[in-house]
Amino acid sequence: MGNAMFGMDQNGGPKAELIKDATEATFMQDVIEASREVPVIVDFWATWCGPCRTLGPALEAAVTAAKGKVRMVKVDVDQNQMIAAQLRIQSIPTVYAFWQGQPVDGFQGAIPASEIKKFIDKLSALAGDGGLAEALEAAEQMLAEGAVTDAAETFAAILGEEPENAGAYGGMVRCYLALGELDQAEAMLAAAPAAIAKAKEIEAARAQLELARQAANAGPEQELRAAVEANPQDRQARFDLALALHAAGKVEEAVDVLLDLFRLDREWNEGAAKAQLLTIFDALKPTDPIVLKGRRRLSSMIFA
Repeated sequence: MGNAMFGMDQNGGPKAELIKDATEATFMQDVIEASREVPVIVDFWATWCGPCRTLGPALEAAVTAAKGKVRMVKVDVDQNQMIAAQLRIQSIPTVYAFWQGQPVDGFQGAIPASEIKKFIDKLSALAGDGGLAEALEAAEQMLAEGAVTDAAETFAAILGEEPENAGAYGGMVRCYLALGELDQAEAMLAAAPAAIAKAKEIEAARAQLELARQAANAGPEQELRAAVEANPQDRQARFDLALALHAAGKVEEAVDVLLDLFRLDREWNEGAAKAQLLTIFDALKPTDPIVLKGRRRLSSMIFA
């Protein structure tokens, strides 16, 4: 699954080193070519340069903290005089930033850590999020088309770059659900990092897990339809019919049955109809027409 956006090489190899020493032989590949994929900071330094000894490690720390959004290449001007001459390096330390093969920013002399962070943040922004949003969209498309293994690999690669990416984390859970591996989905939800445990993408996956568990125990749809027709006051039969309909993929009809149950007896079973409606809404995208219409009808009943 080699993909430049994840900092992997084109053959799916390991993530490129974030910090490298360049030579005249490798400068083209490590700086110019690499900067077409991710911004590259070039630190021109020398062993005899005092300020270089403080700036270099501070730059390295900031690049490491950026987790792959930028890379850094160190050029010893004494060992690489041709590069220094070509780029007209007058004094050291000098730092250049390359993006899309061109120098886009830079500074001379040692600067404080706060300024280094601003420099790197600005550079990171040039590349957006390193393609993670596009990757997330591609993984969602794969999952929607039933290519679950490919989707899971892409979600996993995104999490490798950004472990607290709620969209990718929720996506991995939904891959397990698509494969019918409900216990693994539940274990992954339980292990969600605290920072994203309440994110809407995780809550959606949690709601989908609950619905999947219910589907495994859903009763036969036709028998439940007959029970409701025979006794329209039978609350449990209505509720069970909604579960069976949802399990059969008839989501809109399930919502209609639950809304009818809510209208009949909103307090039944500690408000089970409303709770089930909210679980279904949470499991869908907020912009889904079923959600928009269902929430509107539910609100009109609550505030009627």
